Amino acid sequence: MLRSFAAAVTISMLLTPAVLRGDALESAVNADYEAYLGDLFLHFHRNPELSFLEHQTAARMAAELRSLGIEVTEGVGGTGVVGMLRNGEGPLVLVRADMDGLPVREDSGLDYASTATQVDITGEEVPVMHACGHDVHVTSMVGTARRLTAMKDAWSGTLMFVVQPAEERIGGAKAMLEDGLYERFGVPDYALAFHVSAGSPAGKILVRDELAYSSSDSVDITVCGVGAHGASPHKGKDPIYLASRIVVALQGLVSRELSPLEPGVVTVGSFHAGFKHNIIPDEARLQLTVRADSEETRAKLLSGIVRVVDGVARSAGMPEELMPKVDLSVEATPTTWNHPETAQRIRAAFVRELGEDALYEEPRAGMGAEDFAYFVQTEHRVPGVYFAVGGTTQADLDAEAAGGPPVASHHSPFFKIEPRPAVTAGTRAMTVAVIELLGGS
Repeated sequence: MLRSFAAAVTISMLLTPAVLRGDALESAVNADYEAYLGDLFLHFHRNPELSFLEHQTAARMAAELRSLGIEVTEGVGGTGVVGMLRNGEGPLVLVRADMDGLPVREDSGLDYASTATQVDITGEEVPVMHACGHDVHVTSMVGTARRLTAMKDAWSGTLMFVVQPAEERIGGAKAMLEDGLYERFGVPDYALAFHVSAGSPAGKILVRDELAYSSSDSVDITVCGVGAHGASPHKGKDPIYLASRIVVALQGLVSRELSPLEPGVVTVGSFHAGFKHNIIPDEARLQLTVRADSEETRAKLLSGIVRVVDGVARSAGMPEELMPKVDLSVEATPTTWNHPETAQRIRAAFVRELGEDALYEEPRAGMGAEDFAYFVQTEHRVPGVYFAVGGTTQADLDAEAAGGPPVASHHSPFFKIEPRPAVTAGTRAMTVAVIELLGGS
């Protein structure tokens, strides 16, 4: 059973470190994990919720922050939670944690694996799993809040704790901003977040100076046709054939229109059409994900998709009233860039406070995206830093390197994180980053 909020706060106060440096912070965070955060992580892992439906998670996070004396506002951008902690004069720092799970049936083999199901926004009941580590993020936010409320003599300013919905649908950050996040609570001077990383050494921290994540655009294409008998294709216009030509032509955008040194991805993840062997349908639907590492490349790919779809349809003789429809507004987030000077400052603080061996380096291995970009790349241009915290044990990494079982990727039913080093490292790192920005230690 989880310990009471009152008991947890009492324990936290008793563990208040006199200084930030050395073993004091590590000891306090480890004690927090033993006393409270470990059970809290298990609660979140066993009770995941889907994007924009995180009602219980949001309520629990609101209660956790309130128990620490933080002023809490619920229902921001749907299920979003904002906690304001004021501690004298100084900058305003936004600390963000995303909280949604994914429609995946967990097969991790963990004894605390999720068995949850939920009715999604389309009305379908689906299994739900924290298959991307957002349970680590919210648990670590509570740990960070506990440390910073216990260390008010080490910093001065205001903290904005943002518990964000729907990162997996890259819509939650935008929804919170559209609900007046910055107008209601202030434009931050800095914004911070981290993501736990499967396949990286547990408890180690990575900070990049510039590009942190690619852009992502979900694109829907509806290809119209004229239905006919499968034995008489000349009597209709086959949308499956036309959509297939579009799929092939789209690959030329990356292979023949981008520089070989310019990253870009156009993936058709869904192709649906027809109901029976011998019927040419009147419609085919494609769903795409588009990724880029610059806004220029992003614009080039998106405009190219519209051009390719239009050109293929016209070459097939489609009449104007049956031209395909391209929807670029389904889900989208720009590239996520760290503010170089702030990233360098925070990395130096990590080395100073946590030790050089607390950091790791590795090249980007894919084109994952993050809607944290909306918090920092609005018209306000907030200096932001998004860092990574490793979540896989060295034993599992060594086994994979020796030809053993591969480490499961994010969004996999086999995904798992070693919670203690991930939560405690995330908590320590975020605490150090905040204090560095709010006056140093």
